[in-house]
Amino acid sequence: MTPRALRRLPLNTAAALVFVLAVFPVYWMVLTAFRPTRDIQSETPGFLPGSVTLEHFRAAVAADGFWIFWRNSLLVTAGCVLLALVVALAAAFAVARMNWRGRRAFVLMVFLAQVAPWEALLIPMYVIARDADLLDRLATLSLIYFMVTLPFTIVTLRSFLAAVPAELEEAAQVDGCTRAAAFRRVTLPLLAPGLLATSLFGFITAWNEFAFANMLIIKNQDDRTLPVWLSSFSNVFGTDWGATMAASTLFALPVLVLFLVLQGRVAAGMTGGAVKG
Repeated sequence: MTPRALRRLPLNTAAALVFVLAVFPVYWMVLTAFRPTRDIQSETPGFLPGSVTLEHFRAAVAADGFWIFWRNSLLVTAGCVLLALVVALAAAFAVARMNWRGRRAFVLMVFLAQVAPWEALLIPMYVIARDADLLDRLATLSLIYFMVTLPFTIVTLRSFLAAVPAELEEAAQVDGCTRAAAFRRVTLPLLAPGLLATSLFGFITAWNEFAFANMLIIKNQDDRTLPVWLSSFSNVFGTDWGATMAASTLFALPVLVLFLVLQGRVAAGMTGGAVKG
């Protein structure tokens, strides 16, 4: 073994250990979802797949309300992402392209909001929603997720806008474009990596969020989202861990597919937003 390989051995070992610790729970979830019940209940379950069955997936899909809660999560997530992109794009443009009084203070407040733990807002948000008669509404969840993801979206898009020379828009205006048309035709296409990165962040945040959904959807159980439904799934099926793991796999599938499709652009967006501006 070369000296260079020896020096890198501790780092490679640590990286492999972190990878195993991160991936193993997901691997075990998927493995359990495809295993027959007898293998799951075995006293010595193996770490390699043996017999494969789709019975647990059929049970999960056939469960009461599965598609309703899937629709609820999709509506809440889409509303959050679209609203955050529109508002954050306007705010980032104002910060990166315009000079106005209080801009520095606004940016500072956005950074503070980004680093603040959103779990600290659980009780205040519940009190506000209760007093304003906004409990048991999917729109309330979308607004809260929008509030949680907005600071990150503004910071990322501001960095991308700052990296695009304003002279490009000015040249388009000289050629006859309005300011809005110049932004739409010249700058907006260059922001695609940042838009994809922030969209994926908002999607993952809203899709996986449990605490707010569990607290704000109380009476109308048909407005629950997938994470809340999944937490009570084991109560419906008793000890049917295969169906529970199958439901968890189906729940994680959209995020995995979306990330694999957008992986390259998302990586460019995350790194670009981190170092530019």
